Amino acid sequence: MKSDVIHVTNGGAGVREARGQAERVAAFISLEKKDALHLCLLTEEMMGMMQALTGEVEGEFWIECVNGDVSLHLTTKTYMNAEMRQKLLSASSSGKNVAAKGIMGKIKDVFQRLMEPADGVEMPYAALAQVAMPPYHDSFAPLDICVWSLEQYRVSQSTRKEPKSDWDELEKSIVSKLADEVQVGIIDKKVELIIYKSFK
Repeated sequence: MKSDVIHVTNGGAGVREARGQAERVAAFISLEKKDALHLCLLTEEMMGMMQALTGEVEGEFWIECVNGDVSLHLTTKTYMNAEMRQKLLSASSSGKNVAAKGIMGKIKDVFQRLMEPADGVEMPYAALAQVAMPPYHDSFAPLDICVWSLEQYRVSQSTRKEPKSDWDELEKSIVSKLADEVQVGIIDKKVELIIYKSFK
């Protein structure tokens, strides 16, 4: 099941409709009150990140559900090129992003950088498929290239020998507490943020 697609902007258009969409999906799949609240909170966090993006940004929001596994999607256009791809993959493999604070801040930073061309020369799209990452659940389509994953970030933080502020941020984050996985990457020449949550 896929919900209606809602046009959203970082100026606030569509935000209320997105929240209403989450409430309708929760009712349609018969979620308990607590689970319905969690779905709405995840939607609000996603919309909050959208509104924090700089410049004039337009995107599309929708929710998919397959047998109790739910994914929230936010997409906008991107312009990928060789220089940008290298920088993003480097950041992804190191797990470092010193500029961004908080989990949604880190996600916003990656999302925004994916939208901005580095040198105006678009990279051949076929080359992006070399770094495919499987979806959180087999029922959902994979990203063509995954730049940031909450699960990978959790692992990188948990293997540190001493507690770090990033780990504290992770523990306090609404998204990290409620979501099973978050992925940011490219699919069909668009930047996509996907939040996965199982309500089984």
